[in-house]
Amino acid sequence: MSQKKTRLLIFIVAYNAEHHIESVLDRIPKEIYQIYDYEILIIDDSSKDQTFAKANAYKLANEQVNLKVLYNPINQGYGGNQKLGYTYAVRHGFDQVVLLHGDGQYAPEVMDDLIRPLAAGEADAVFGSRMMQKGDALKGGMPYYKYIGNKILTGLQNRILGASLSEFHSGYRAYSVAALARLPFDRNSNDFHFDTQIIIQFLLADFRIKEIAIPTFYGDEICHVNGIQYGWNVLKHSLISQLHKKSVFYNRAFDINQRSDYSLKLGYESSHTYAIDAVQEGSTVLDIGAGMGFVATELKKKGCKVTGMDYVDPPDGIFEAFYKTDLDDIDLEFKMDHFDHVLMLDVIEHLKEPELFMDAVRARMGMHQPRFIVTTPNIAFAFIRLQLLMGNFNYGKQGILDMTHKRLFTFKSLRVFFEQTGYQIKRIKGVPAPFPKALGDNAIARLLVALNKAGIAIWKAFFSYQIYIEVEPLPVVDSLLELAISTSSEKALSEAEM
Repeated sequence: MSQKKTRLLIFIVAYNAEHHIESVLDRIPKEIYQIYDYEILIIDDSSKDQTFAKANAYKLANEQVNLKVLYNPINQGYGGNQKLGYTYAVRHGFDQVVLLHGDGQYAPEVMDDLIRPLAAGEADAVFGSRMMQKGDALKGGMPYYKYIGNKILTGLQNRILGASLSEFHSGYRAYSVAALARLPFDRNSNDFHFDTQIIIQFLLADFRIKEIAIPTFYGDEICHVNGIQYGWNVLKHSLISQLHKKSVFYNRAFDINQRSDYSLKLGYESSHTYAIDAVQEGSTVLDIGAGMGFVATELKKKGCKVTGMDYVDPPDGIFEAFYKTDLDDIDLEFKMDHFDHVLMLDVIEHLKEPELFMDAVRARMGMHQPRFIVTTPNIAFAFIRLQLLMGNFNYGKQGILDMTHKRLFTFKSLRVFFEQTGYQIKRIKGVPAPFPKALGDNAIARLLVALNKAGIAIWKAFFSYQIYIEVEPLPVVDSLLELAISTSSEKALSEAEM
């Protein structure tokens, strides 16, 4: 049985390429047609010359070539044209797609060198690089200013993105279509920095990238790139992608494989450190919003007995008891009148109706008054205020403006919230930003925590990243009435016996 051929789309982007399009097609090695189950797709991006006519004429004169020619009635731009081609590849079930330019700048003769690592399963993307072999780009006619600009931009992008590519700015590429199908490439720019954005997406997705050396050829093709604007765009989006990773900004184009890294913030001033330190050894604890039991694990080291409550099943052996419930379902089915502490760490901001939830919890306490330890983001944090001044209110995957947050508080509004839901405030303080988590546990991060803490001492509402508050529930009226009734009966009986 013969092995099934790889389905290959040769995608040619074309704009005002009437002088080169036929040559580019002629230069595609004929062996490609034998090795692969191929199709050539040309998308003319609303050219002002005869590109579309010449491509169609080539198709009529070479009926043995599996060629399709499409025309954009509205110019989509270099990036926008690629979006159409990659969507075509995904929709029609191709295995690989190779990007070729209709102006002849990249050599069709080395096309198979780009495709083979994909077909062999060695990479998810293969980039042709003109900079891998020293001096080749200049020998091939690359203008010196472009060579220097390419080297500088690539070096900066490698540093920003933690990559090690020899060139970010070659347009000769081959992609796994399965990989493309998992990327939001349709959210990228329609401009020339689309090429940088899709590299960033591959890096964020941890896809395998391979580079191969390709020849450089500069002829009489017309360059449509504004170099200064292009350089600014590629650096800007490289930086934005990293700020997105740090949850400083959110950009849907870079929302790829980013899971919430929920781990405890220990070993420095943090909400977790404050909460764990505040729980007395050997006490009984109700952990509302317990998650995977990270806090409970630490409390067990202090001899505490911890009951968990959340909508996800935790690992076995962490909790004394566990109640699986949707925290937005306020019909709580168990009493809470035997706990010393109740933890609600980063919980209330996720609730649809936190007032009703706190009412329901208080009602389950009876006359018991455990110490509640609550943490929540401070929406009045300095960075958020600065962003508001700049007109930004940018939700993201993590941080204060986490996309799952439904309610946000300041120190003042949190005080009012607890007072109006029947809780006495016993302690409230600010929490510095978790710089060691974002930057690594190093001297610089710890210095930033110390500076942040000093700022909190000066202006708590402005410099606090989170709010830490301890409260105690006041007995609800029903419990007080029951107490009055039972006490009155006992008192009357006692007085009658006197």
